[in-house]
Amino acid sequence: MTFFFIAVLYLGISHKPTLSVQPGSVVAKGKQVIISCEVTTGAQEFRLYKEGGPHPWRTQNTPKATNKAQFLIPSIEQRYGGIYRCYYKTSTGWSEHSNPLEVAVTGLYSKPSLGIQSSTVVISGEIVTLQCVSQLGFNRFVLTMEGEQKPFLIQDSEFINSTGQFQGLFPVGPVTSSHRWKFRCYGYHINSPQVWSEPSDLLEIRVSETDQLLRPSPNTTDPKTVSQPQDYTMENLIRMGVSVLVLVLFGILLFEAQHSQRQTQHMAGRESSASFMVAESCE
Repeated sequence: MTFFFIAVLYLGISHKPTLSVQPGSVVAKGKQVIISCEVTTGAQEFRLYKEGGPHPWRTQNTPKATNKAQFLIPSIEQRYGGIYRCYYKTSTGWSEHSNPLEVAVTGLYSKPSLGIQSSTVVISGEIVTLQCVSQLGFNRFVLTMEGEQKPFLIQDSEFINSTGQFQGLFPVGPVTSSHRWKFRCYGYHINSPQVWSEPSDLLEIRVSETDQLLRPSPNTTDPKTVSQPQDYTMENLIRMGVSVLVLVLFGILLFEAQHSQRQTQHMAGRESSASFMVAESCE
């Protein structure tokens, strides 16, 4: 009976708090960070725990029960990168720990470069491969999508013998035109997985619904896509017409020249015959 009462009492306060971070779980070195611990029932004491640090890492007490506690980091540094959890206390005891929250600090190493192994314009439904490359010997590379707080993909590093660089390859897709596909990548060492490099330059994948950008279709009705081929066709027809006209005029001139030459030769022949007849009469 006593065990049952304790179990019921524990279940009554076992609601996990929710842990969140602003401006996001991937944050540049030197930025201000606020870690929030929220509960559904009021609490007067909140504790924040960081893996590998003192337990508790931070404590916040309130005179009255509240649903949220905020832990401020004025300027985040390398040592603040890690995995956090929070929990709270009520009049009946301590709650469960929240789900883990990973905070990564960026800007500790020079940025890698991010590219795509095919054209940056791809067809909707395709799967593309993004390549994150660095001269530094990172153990892993991270791909993040613009607007998302969590890493999109994480891949082990590969060494490129031909260039002496390290790379991470990320398959992405199938891509669609209904979504904005903007990415950055980072590198990190396995002994400090929450300490990342500077972000790569932003890479945007442009998605086309058809392959008209690669092979223009003659049946396309969009004036933006057909106006240029139509203009080219009209120009070609005009050029061909001018060329034919020039050839016809040249033929006419050549014919007239040949005809004039024959008439000249014929007249010269007649004059020569007349001269010969006059000479015979004189004799």
